[in-house]
Amino acid sequence: MSLKNKRQVNKHKSQYSRKHFGIGVFFIVGLIFVVFIGRFFYIGLYKKIDGVNLPQRVMQLYATKMEVKAQRGTIYDADNQPIAEDTSTYSVYIILSKKAVAFGKREYLADKDKDKAARVLSQNLPVSYDRVRKILNPVDKDTYQVEMSSAGKNISLETKKKIAAAGITGVNFKESQARLYPNGVFASHIIGLAENQAEKMVGVMGLEKTFNKDLTGINGIRSFEKDIHGTPIPGKKIKTRKAENGDNVYTTIDSRLQTYLETLMTQAQDKYHTASSNAILMNAHTGEIIAASQRPTFNAQTKEGINQVWRNTLAEDSYEPGSTMKVLTTAAAINSGAYNANSTFKSGTYKIDGKTIDDWDTNGWGYITYRDAFIRSSNVGMAHLEQTMGSKVWLKYIKRFGLLQKTGSVIPNEASGSIEYKYPIDRANTAYGQGITVTGLQMMQAFSAIANNGKMVKPQFVKKVVDPNNNETILQNKTKVVGHPIKKETANKVLGLMQDVVYNENGTGSAYKIDGYRIGVKTGTAQIGNSAGTGYLTGDTNYIFSVVGMAPATNPKYILYLTMKQPTTLGTGTSSQMLAFIFNPLMRRALEEDKETSSSSTQAKVADVVGKSTVEAKLKLSEAGFFVTTIGNGTKVTAQSATKNSILLSGERIIILTNGQKRMPDTSGWSRSDVLKLASLLGIKFNITGTGYVVSQSVATNKSLDGIGSINIQLK
Repeated sequence: MSLKNKRQVNKHKSQYSRKHFGIGVFFIVGLIFVVFIGRFFYIGLYKKIDGVNLPQRVMQLYATKMEVKAQRGTIYDADNQPIAEDTSTYSVYIILSKKAVAFGKREYLADKDKDKAARVLSQNLPVSYDRVRKILNPVDKDTYQVEMSSAGKNISLETKKKIAAAGITGVNFKESQARLYPNGVFASHIIGLAENQAEKMVGVMGLEKTFNKDLTGINGIRSFEKDIHGTPIPGKKIKTRKAENGDNVYTTIDSRLQTYLETLMTQAQDKYHTASSNAILMNAHTGEIIAASQRPTFNAQTKEGINQVWRNTLAEDSYEPGSTMKVLTTAAAINSGAYNANSTFKSGTYKIDGKTIDDWDTNGWGYITYRDAFIRSSNVGMAHLEQTMGSKVWLKYIKRFGLLQKTGSVIPNEASGSIEYKYPIDRANTAYGQGITVTGLQMMQAFSAIANNGKMVKPQFVKKVVDPNNNETILQNKTKVVGHPIKKETANKVLGLMQDVVYNENGTGSAYKIDGYRIGVKTGTAQIGNSAGTGYLTGDTNYIFSVVGMAPATNPKYILYLTMKQPTTLGTGTSSQMLAFIFNPLMRRALEEDKETSSSSTQAKVADVVGKSTVEAKLKLSEAGFFVTTIGNGTKVTAQSATKNSILLSGERIIILTNGQKRMPDTSGWSRSDVLKLASLLGIKFNITGTGYVVSQSVATNKSLDGIGSINIQLK
C-alpha cells in the first residue's frame, strides 16, 4: 500500500474514533443530566433527602423560638408588702477581638476608647482605674472578651444604666434573674433564700425552699419565622404560650414589729455577745407568728453572715428549756387535781433515790406554799408536783402539750425533741425543764393553751398562697386548734401565777413590768450539757436564759418567748435585765400598735393617680387613709410607689412623683421599705446601712436632686 493510501486510512480511523468518543461523551453527559433531573424530581416530589424533611429544616433555619421567662412568686408580709421578689442583675463583659464585626459594624472596644471605658467602669464599680486598664489590655492579644471579675457581676439596673449611658461600643451586659430582699436582715432564716442555679431561681432555705414548687413559674414560648437578618417576616404567624408566673406567698409577719425586733436583737447582741439568741412573738388566738428572729443571722440581700448558722434554730435546734417548763408542770398539776396552792413543802434541797435536787438558792426559803414555788421558781416544788401527779400522768400531759413531736410547721428540718424518763430522778428533772429537750415552736404551741383558755393552736407563718395568673387562692391557712390539754379554769389560774411572778415581792420577773399594761411572765435558767455528755457546764453565764410573757395578762393576745444562750457578759445587770432589753420594748410596741389598729380602719385600696393633678391625687390618697409624700413641685403626677388596686394598711406611706423639680424629702423615721420605694421612683442609688428606721441622710432636706448620683441613708 502506498504511503498516500496509508495516510488516508489513518485519517479515516482518527475521524471514526473522534466521532465515537464524542458520541460517548454525549451519552455520559446526558446520563448525568438525567440522574440530576431525576434526583431533583424526586426531591421536588417527596421533599426529602437522606431522611431529612427539607421544608421542616428550612422552617427551623428561619424560625426562632424564644423562651419567655416566668416570674418567681413574691413573698409578702402581713400588710401585703413584698419582702422577697424577683429582680434582674447584670454582669459586665467587654469584647476586645477586632474580629467582632457584624454587617460592617464594629462590636469591639477600640483602643482609643479604652481610657474612657476604664474611667466609666471604675467610677461605677468597686474597682480601680488601673485595675480596669490592666483587664482591658490582656497579655494574650487573641483574647476575645474579658469580664470585670466579681466587681462587674450582679450589678443593679441603676448601675447598668449609668455605664450604658456612656455609649461605649464593646462594653456589654448579660442579664440574670435574681432575688431581691429589700429589708436585708429580716426574719432571714424564716423567709430563706433563693439562688440562681443554671439560669433558674431555686429556693435553698426557709419558705423559699418549702414553697419552691409553688413559687416557681412555668416559662412561656414565643416562636416566629425570620429572615436572614433575624427580623420577623411580616404576615407570618407568631405562636405564643403565655408564661405562668409563680404563686405568691403571704406571710403572717408584721414588718414594723419584725424590723423593730431585728434592731433590738442586734443591739442586744452587740451588748451581751451571746452564743445564740431566739425571739418569737405570736398571736395567742390565731397562732400567727407576728415577728421572729435569731442570732447569729444574715443579710439576705448581701449574704453577709450567711456562713455563721445555716439552720433555723427556732425549729431545728432542741434544748433543755429550764424553768419556763414550770408553766406546763403547774398547769398539769392543777388540771389533774394534784395541786394545792396553800400546801407547803421544805424548799432548798430534795432527795430522790439518793440523788439531790437543788433550788437555785440551795439554802431555800424554809417551808413555802406551792403558789410560792411557782413565784420563786423552786425546782424542789416542781419535783414534788411531779411525784404527786405520778410519772404516767405527767408524761401524758407532756404529750398533750405537743412536746416530743413536731408541730408540723412550714420550716424545713423541724426537730422533735427528746426525753430521759427511765429513772425517778429523770422524771422529776423534767418537771423543771431538765432531761427533756424542746424547740421554740413547740414551746409557743404549748404556751398558747395557757393564753387561750386551754385551747392550743398551731404556730403559723403563712396566711395564704395565691395564683397571680387567675387570682385563685391555692392555700388558705386558718387557725388550727391542735388540742385542749387543760381546762379554761386551769389556764386562768396559771395566768394569775404568771402575774404574781411580775408583781409579787418574791417574784423573779419584776424586770418585765411595762407601765400601763398588765403582764404575766415566767423566767428560766437552763443548764447546758457539756460536750462529753457527762454533766453540765459551770460558770455564771453558761446557761440558756429565757422568759415567756403573755399580755394583756387578763386576756392575752400576745405571747413573747425569748432565749439567750451563753452571753459573754451580763455587764452590771442581771439575766432578767438582759432579756428585758428586748422583751419590754417589743411587747410595748406590739400592745401600742394593737391599740392604734383597733381605733382605725385597717386596710384600703390604692387608687390610680398617675396623670391626675397633684392636688387631686393627694386628696384622693389621703381620704383613703394613706400618708402621702410628694416629690417634685409639678402639677401632675408621673408615678406612684404603690400599684393601683393594691391593698395597703391605712396609715401606710405612698410616695407620688410629679413633673416638677425633684428635691430631697426628710426621710427621718422612714422604714427601709419606704426608702427603697423612693429610690425606685427617683432612679437614684441609695446606699442603706444599719437596721431599723432612718436617722440620717447624706443629702440635706429640700436640696435639689439634679445631678445627684447616690444618697447615703443610715438606719438605727
